[in-house]
Amino acid sequence: MSYTADNARYETMPYNRCGRSGLKLPGVSLGLWHNFGGVDIYQLSRSLVLHGFDRGITHFDLANNYGPPAGSAEETFGRILKDDLHKYRDELIISTKAGYFMWPGPYGEMGSKKYLVASLDQSLKRLGVDYVDIFYSHRPDPDTPFEETMGALEQIVRQGKALYIGLSNYSATQTRMAVEILKSLGIHCLIHQPRYSMFDRWVENGLLDLLREENMGCIAYSPLAQGLLTDKYLHGIPPGSRAASEHGFLQESQVTTEKVQKAGKLNALAARRGQKLSQMALAWILRNEGITSVLVGASSIAQLDDNLQAIDNHAFTDDELEAIEKILAA
Repeated sequence: MSYTADNARYETMPYNRCGRSGLKLPGVSLGLWHNFGGVDIYQLSRSLVLHGFDRGITHFDLANNYGPPAGSAEETFGRILKDDLHKYRDELIISTKAGYFMWPGPYGEMGSKKYLVASLDQSLKRLGVDYVDIFYSHRPDPDTPFEETMGALEQIVRQGKALYIGLSNYSATQTRMAVEILKSLGIHCLIHQPRYSMFDRWVENGLLDLLREENMGCIAYSPLAQGLLTDKYLHGIPPGSRAASEHGFLQESQVTTEKVQKAGKLNALAARRGQKLSQMALAWILRNEGITSVLVGASSIAQLDDNLQAIDNHAFTDDELEAIEKILAA
């Protein structure tokens, strides 16, 4: 059965301007880090993407190494795009990245021009598109001059293989260096994608201020701390969770007693707000004017819908914010 998008898909999702650019991103974007690989059930991956689009999610975030196996998430999205979303391509923001290991030898990871250009060419083939909307340097390379990495990003934009470029996992100092080089090349760095959650707040130590100063957008990944900021682990590690999965990135050792206790207290506060813990954790990030979007993953339609409800209430009283800080600092 052919897919037709919901006519009401743009009625409820907020779209936020990405720094100083003409681009707007949905408040909630869908990340394909988990549950879209070759080891996953294709029909579930397809239903999550299509349902997300029906709910106003226009931004789908990938990387060359997403899977497993590496590359398979791009292949999955490429198949969905070809079979279902091709006529909506101009309504979509498709992003991908390069930086982590993809193939053997000295040119299969990090930040050389050789690797970045080759990786994006491979990504375009897997996705079945002529260009991506955003291409990221996935991580800084300590052994490659920033001038080379940024020069590769400039070349990619000039060649029309990406409309915009971004950085991910760069510190504030590294971001400033990269942005200055890009400016000298006549390229504006659109966006930064850092890890950010209630349990991981490193971006507050200078990076968010720098992004505002440079008129860059910010999209937070792992906003639920790989599921720790949900009710999933409040009573142990359930079967089928990321901590129990051989393919997951969350290790059992990360589900500490301290974090579980804090999550329990945050969960009680969320309930008083009429939200689930996951919804409050997303809302807590979205309340920040410097945040363009949050990246969520999903393993079910119900989970995706739960996360989308965070956009309905991301206002906090001073007392609520103070209570959150006390819980996190304990």
